[in-house]
Amino acid sequence: MVPALCCLGALVAGIIMPEVDEQLAEYVPFIFQAGPDGARAMLSTIAGAMISVTGLVFSITIVVLQLASSQFSPRVLRTFLDDRTPQVTLGVFTSSFVYSLTVMRNVSGSSDGNAEPVPQIALSVAFVLVLVSVGMFLAFIHHITQAISVDTIIRAVGKDTVGLLMRGRSMSRDTESDGGGDRGESDDSDEVAPKRSRQVVVVADGDGYLNYVDHHALMNVAARHHATITLLYPLGTYLVPSQPMALVTASGPDDDQGWPAMVRRHISLTWRRSMEQDITFGIRQLVDIGERALSPGVNDPTTAVQVTNELHSILHQIVVTGQVPTALRDDDGVLRVVSREWTFGEYLDLSVDEMAHWGASSLQIPARLLQMLTQLQQIADPEQREILAAKIAQVEDVTSRAQA
Repeated sequence: MVPALCCLGALVAGIIMPEVDEQLAEYVPFIFQAGPDGARAMLSTIAGAMISVTGLVFSITIVVLQLASSQFSPRVLRTFLDDRTPQVTLGVFTSSFVYSLTVMRNVSGSSDGNAEPVPQIALSVAFVLVLVSVGMFLAFIHHITQAISVDTIIRAVGKDTVGLLMRGRSMSRDTESDGGGDRGESDDSDEVAPKRSRQVVVVADGDGYLNYVDHHALMNVAARHHATITLLYPLGTYLVPSQPMALVTASGPDDDQGWPAMVRRHISLTWRRSMEQDITFGIRQLVDIGERALSPGVNDPTTAVQVTNELHSILHQIVVTGQVPTALRDDDGVLRVVSREWTFGEYLDLSVDEMAHWGASSLQIPARLLQMLTQLQQIADPEQREILAAKIAQVEDVTSRAQA
């Protein structure tokens, strides 16, 4: 989208600038002075050079994507695809090409005969675009050499995951303060399922990962129709067509056939996982990088330790901020949405189990995992400390069996 918008802007500028040139050329200093032949030579040189360098930048980008996929994990490609620097660089080069070709249309005649005035300001803008392109090319080379560093990739994924975690917890606190938070356990069947209630099962209408859930919109729908919506799976779950994904407990005169459409409207299934809401996808990427580093073909336990450091930061934030409320209530305190969230134990299993298994024979990984779990115990609540103690025993057992 970014290169496409840059090309569109260049096309418009290439049409407008020659018209503006006739009005302002005599008032603008330091503009490019040339006849029709010189102007055409300059614009054709810029166009040819820009399209050649664009192919070079595209080739470098593809090579970087291949390296990232093979050395780290295919799941980290999304980090590169969302990177703005390559997008802006391609946009500047392609827009310079389009702009030069568009302005060339307004250069006619020759220097020997009667020729129309050459759009001098438009030519000067083309020269400025060349300077900008050179600067962007240097910035691109510097950025891409930094981007393929394993330190940068691990840090970027960890930072994005912690940021998503903090935003999710902040939204949960806002919901709770607005009357939509968890106000206690929801074991009263009278509150969840009113008298004469009926249940409607909402099934998936396609296959894909459960990528996004608009809890606020679901709560408003449930409150408006005097119902309770129970989500059956957490984010990141892969669903197939006709698989139940939500249960609606309704108690009004509404048509049961309308509930599936109302619920699906606020639940997104996608063929590819993303970090729009799914924290576990960030953890999954880090664990994949760590597993690849611990494979016999790579044998890089230091990279796996760096991955563990980022996992430590994420688990620390989960312990500090607490669990996401699983029950949302309206302003009257009536239960409206029950979600299925990942528990601390599940986050811990995802972060530790595979790293402990593949790094059991290493000297660095078991020691770093045990250090992480011990430090988390110091700030955890009693329930979490029990889970951490069990995980410490599990890591020690896996390590002792691998090194026996």
